[in-house]
Amino acid sequence: MNRCEIDPARGGLRGEVTIPGDKSVSHRAVIFSSLAEGSSYVRNFLCGEDNYRTVEAFRRMGVPIEEKGDNLLRIQGRGLDGLKEPEDVLDCGNSGTTIRLLSGLLAGQPFFSVLTGDQYLRKRPMKRVVKPLSEMGARIWGRSQGDLPPLAIHGGRLRPISYDSPIASAQVKSALLLAGLYCDGVTTVREPCLSRDHTERMLPFFGADLHPVAGGVALTGRPRLHGCEVTVPGDISSAAFFMVAALIVPHSELLIRNVGVNPTRDGIIEALRRMGGDLELVDERLAAGEPVADILVRGSRLKGIEIGGSLIPRMIDEIPVFTVAAALAEGTSVVRDAQELRVKETDRIASMTSELTKLGGEVEARPDGMVITGRERLQGGKVLSHGDHRIAMSMAVAGLRALSPVEVEDIACTATSFPGFWVLLGRLAGFEGH
Repeated sequence: MNRCEIDPARGGLRGEVTIPGDKSVSHRAVIFSSLAEGSSYVRNFLCGEDNYRTVEAFRRMGVPIEEKGDNLLRIQGRGLDGLKEPEDVLDCGNSGTTIRLLSGLLAGQPFFSVLTGDQYLRKRPMKRVVKPLSEMGARIWGRSQGDLPPLAIHGGRLRPISYDSPIASAQVKSALLLAGLYCDGVTTVREPCLSRDHTERMLPFFGADLHPVAGGVALTGRPRLHGCEVTVPGDISSAAFFMVAALIVPHSELLIRNVGVNPTRDGIIEALRRMGGDLELVDERLAAGEPVADILVRGSRLKGIEIGGSLIPRMIDEIPVFTVAAALAEGTSVVRDAQELRVKETDRIASMTSELTKLGGEVEARPDGMVITGRERLQGGKVLSHGDHRIAMSMAVAGLRALSPVEVEDIACTATSFPGFWVLLGRLAGFEGH
C-alpha cells in the first residue's frame, strides 16, 4: 500500500541509527568518476531513485558502472572526451540535481541529447541554468522559452565566463563548473552567499585546478581527471528527520552515525540548537574532503526562533522538518527569505502549511516563508505528501507527537532519497513501518 499510519511514539527514541549516503555527494561521485581516467570506487552510495537516474544516464553514454554490493559502485571512467551520444532520451525522473548538472555537462559534448523527467520535474524552472550556459555558447531548447523540461541540447565548443548568480544555488554553480571543464580558460561563478560546496570539494580530489575567489570559485578548464576512491558520508538531510524526531519525543537519546556535517549544509544543526535542542557532535573527522561526525540527540523542550538570510541556503532541504519542530515548540517561529521552497519538488511552503494545518498546527504561509505558532501536541488525521519525499517524511515525524495516529498518503516518493525510512522510523518509534 502507498500509505503509512504513524502512531504516537510510545516512549523515547533510543539507540543508534546509520543514515544512507548523501544524495548530493553520491550524484557528484558518479559524475566525476565517469569523467575521470581509470577506475573509481564509490562506497556508501545512496541507492535511491534520484541517484540511479544519474547512474543510468552515464550508462547510456557508454560508461561501465558495476554494482558490487554493499552500496559499492565500480566506475570505469571514460575521460573528459570519452562520452558517447545517447541513443534515447535521458529520463531524470524526479531529480533536479540530475537534470541541472547534466545540462552543464552535456552543453560541452559534441553531440545531441534530450533531458526530461516526471510530471513534477517538468514543472521545475531550468532557465536559471539555461541562461548562463547559453552565455557560454550552449544551444539549449525547452518548453516555455527554455524554462521547462524536456530540454534539447546540441553540445559543442564553449567559452569560459565570469558569472554572478542572482541566487545561491549549488545546482547552478555545479552546472556551470561542469560546463567549464570543457572550456579553454577560467570559468568563475560567484553567489550572493555560499551554497553547498560538494562540487568544489570533490573536483580537486579528482585532480581539477579549482580555487576560491572573492564571493565564489574559479575553475581552469580541460583538466585531466583521475580515478579515485570516494566514501560518501551519511546524508544530513536524511539525518534531520531523526534529529527532529528525537528532539520532540521526550526522554529520547539517539546516536546518528556517520553524518556529513559540511559547513554549507549544517544549518539545520545551528537552527535546532538555537531552539534549545540538545545536539552533540561526536568523533568529528574527514572523509574524502567532507567533514563527518556522529550526532547525539536528546529530547529537548524547544522554543520558537526566526531563521532567514544566509542560514537558508545551508538548510533549504531541511526546512520542511524544521517546520515540524517549530509547530511543536514554545512560542512563534518565522521562516523568511525561503522563496526557493516554492520551486522544489512541490511548493513546500504551501504543502507544509496545508498539511500541518490538517493536524491542528497554526501555520501562516508568506510569499518567502511561514509563521508557525507552536503547541504541545498535534492532532491525528490524514495528510498528503504531494509527491514530495521531504513532505512525506516530515509529516511522519509530526505524527510521533500527535494525539492519535497520522496517516501519510503517497509515500512511494521517499524512495528517491531514503529507501528504508519507514522501517527504520517504525523500529525506533514502536510502530510497524512499511
